[in-house]
Amino acid sequence: MPTPLVVSEVCKSFTMHLRGGLVLPVVSDVSFSVVSGECVVLGGPSGVGKSSILKMLYGNYAVDAGQILVTHQDRIVDIATADPRTVLEVRRATLGYVSQFLRTVPRVSALDVVAEPLIARGTATEEARERAADLLSRLNLPRDLWQLPPSTFSGGEQQRVNIARGFITDHAVLLLDEPTASLDAANRAVVVSMIRAKKEEGVALLGIFHDEEVREAVADRIIDVMQFSPRKAAA
Repeated sequence: MPTPLVVSEVCKSFTMHLRGGLVLPVVSDVSFSVVSGECVVLGGPSGVGKSSILKMLYGNYAVDAGQILVTHQDRIVDIATADPRTVLEVRRATLGYVSQFLRTVPRVSALDVVAEPLIARGTATEEARERAADLLSRLNLPRDLWQLPPSTFSGGEQQRVNIARGFITDHAVLLLDEPTASLDAANRAVVVSMIRAKKEEGVALLGIFHDEEVREAVADRIIDVMQFSPRKAAA
């Protein structure tokens, strides 16, 4: 079975055009892989480039050099060079992303926000809503909020909607950017159980977890991102 995610010699910098074209290196020579059923955690201090790596893998940030290889429908796609249409296709079918922030959609209920990724992949609306309801129940979101747009929810409530939306599909690769950051202990435990279930299903997970207890509960390996940082050379 092919490795679902392979990152090879990826480099990233930002050009500050308002500062005379100043180039700020972010990471260089980022190389690792994630196999099915494994949860790999990106570790290191804040600002070292962990979130930038996830955003490059998801296609939100351009890559200066290197390859990001995702096994997608029996072929290998390089996210670093793929056209936007292909990136969207990979996101829809293979590569999921869960962050601590929810981009709310006006006038769309929390239940439908969670169900939408399944509906987009051809699942019947009622079945998708049933599965969305199950996840929202597991994440302890009050039932009287399900039919309301999440734009007025608290940060923790919005995060639970976002987690449910990210976990509802069967993506082969799942990126997790601090998914438990605004959650209480009870809901952190629920997310840990959901991550473990994904591992048992053979999903390849790559995440950032600043909560040490959560990190220790889910991580099979921890990659020190400091090794890819220009700070290492400056130290």
